[in-house]
Amino acid sequence: MTEPKPEEQFGVGDPDQFQRLWTPHRMAYIKGESKPTGLGPDDGCPFCEIPRMDDAEGLIVRRGEYAYAVLNLYPYNSGHLLVCPFRHVSDYTELDDAETAELALLTKRSLTALRKASGAHGFNVGMNLGTVAGAGIAAHLHQHVVPRWGGDTNFMPVIGQTRVLPQLLRDTRQIIADAWPLD
Repeated sequence: MTEPKPEEQFGVGDPDQFQRLWTPHRMAYIKGESKPTGLGPDDGCPFCEIPRMDDAEGLIVRRGEYAYAVLNLYPYNSGHLLVCPFRHVSDYTELDDAETAELALLTKRSLTALRKASGAHGFNVGMNLGTVAGAGIAAHLHQHVVPRWGGDTNFMPVIGQTRVLPQLLRDTRQIIADAWPLD
């Protein structure tokens, strides 16, 4: 039996046995496009701008009085949510009691919605406080809620430095919003 001939892929160099999965939308993230340059809420902070949009445009899954849950525009996994206070603060200790309580409640409800919507097997939940701790946008506090499944860490992110997402973000947002538990 003969080996199948590699599919012709123009513009990728010499033909080989590899298929390419192009993710050009990630280049904006890699280059830091639209990343805020200042520390204040009026310096282009996306977590201050998102609540001014309608839910579908801003990828907001749920709004509370003091905080909101939004899909991460550059997710680690499908359904990766961020829970953010409306108020522009950089540190968890700056939240007042009402903001702290609602951030916790939205995180808890995010877990419930993601389990229902996607059958997640587990979660990574946490905050990166400060640039040195890995915060991409350190000026505005946000908590990550990342759904996980057995086997979701495969060669694509490790070798290919590419995340494979099976749905468009707007479709994922709607599915999670529809699965959100009653308040």
